[in-house]
Amino acid sequence: MKKIYKILAINPGSTSTKIALYENEKAVFAKNISHSAEEVKKYNRITDQFEFRKQIIIDTIQEYGVDLSEIDTIVGRGGNMKPVQGGTYLINEAMLEDLRVGVMGQHASNLGGILAHTIADELGISSYVVDPVVVDEFEDYARISGMPEIKRKSKDHPLNQKAAARLAAKELGGVYTNLNFVVAHLGGGISIGVHKKGKIIDVNNALDGDGPFSPERSGGIPVGSLVDLCFSGEFTKAEIKKKITGNGGLVAYLGTNDGREVQRRIKEGDQYAKLIYETMAYQISKEIGAAATVLKGDVDAIILTGGIANDTEFISWIIDRISFIAPVKVVPGENEMEALVQGVLRVFTGEEQLKLYE
Repeated sequence: MKKIYKILAINPGSTSTKIALYENEKAVFAKNISHSAEEVKKYNRITDQFEFRKQIIIDTIQEYGVDLSEIDTIVGRGGNMKPVQGGTYLINEAMLEDLRVGVMGQHASNLGGILAHTIADELGISSYVVDPVVVDEFEDYARISGMPEIKRKSKDHPLNQKAAARLAAKELGGVYTNLNFVVAHLGGGISIGVHKKGKIIDVNNALDGDGPFSPERSGGIPVGSLVDLCFSGEFTKAEIKKKITGNGGLVAYLGTNDGREVQRRIKEGDQYAKLIYETMAYQISKEIGAAATVLKGDVDAIILTGGIANDTEFISWIIDRISFIAPVKVVPGENEMEALVQGVLRVFTGEEQLKLYE
């Protein structure tokens, strides 16, 4: 008889806390709690939100009548610790220290491992993170930028990218570690990853201005013009960074980061909105084409995932440009909670080996 594991998944985002309980891969409950800007602005540092987020998690568990003593393990979203290979990691003191400090940056995801470990420790059970945001499996070529002072970094969406690739591999009758994919995560940030036999060997830096523009990020823009803007005296360093991440892309052109709102405007005849939205699809398509060259055309499938993959018209614009490269599979949504749980289950069932953070 197959053993049933009860796994609690915790995924803190900038303005939300996602909590779910699974029995193996079946969701018992899932809840996405939104936080207003005023709520989170009260805290000077990400780590200051710990007690606030922890209480939300405990209250939610009690709301659903779950007996904490029945939970077998807890998994949290992995944050900005040191770069690691993809996989499932046992949370240890070294990881907790790096998450608290934010050695690769401050983000709400840093709380994922801290919350998971604290609650699990109180229950006397194990805790894990899966495919954290700092997964770095780059080949040497991918690290070189053209300016020795600057190295290309792996900052993308490995959790959902790898989950979508594993699903596509299964549908193709193969396994992720034997196949090659180009995976496009289409959300508030957009990352196009080159997956070679189970490793993301190249990807655009979806956070800091690389690749296509997205709903709220500028993507790669002409460097010389950016330098001129930086030294124009019109903007502070913080304002420029906000133009790159937060106020770039659709927000800059159309004043919204919501693709549904853009589609509404297009249906009402807004030709400018259509031009900008189609241009985002055009830039994504170009990046996918470039990614295919890394694999020398040996692409088993192109996978389109993330929230925007629910927009069938937008996806059709991309498919129209890229379908000549390889078969295209659409895996809509972010699927992060399922991906966290699946990572733990792969270790529990012996499909993957547990990794230790050093």
